[in-house]
Amino acid sequence: MKQQVEVKELKEGKYVIIDDEACVIKSITKSKPGKHGAAKARVEAIGLFDGQKRSYIGSVANKVYVPIVERKSAQVISITGDIAQLMDMGDFSTFEIVIPDELKDRVKEGEEVSYITALGKVKLDIRT
Repeated sequence: MKQQVEVKELKEGKYVIIDDEACVIKSITKSKPGKHGAAKARVEAIGLFDGQKRSYIGSVANKVYVPIVERKSAQVISITGDIAQLMDMGDFSTFEIVIPDELKDRVKEGEEVSYITALGKVKLDIRT
């Protein structure tokens, strides 16, 4: 799910879709309008699910898509290797997710964890 907004409405820390990937905006720089054109903007962002740095350059009047990012909570039902089976605490649906290496020692059966979902992708989001 996504919605369309103008580049001038974007803010640091919010989300934007660049190259069909949901990204967190790290910086936005805007230039002044020139003699023959509109102001330009450069948006630097990092992929929410893959961690890659991406950038977008265009007019501040251009429209871009913003993903609808949801933070939800789930209970860990079982862990098999590096895959955890989770049950959403809102609608009680179950799904499987790969546990990242840095979170393996923090995810335990029976505990509640938070996760992020956007554009059909899911990622664990355990805060320290």
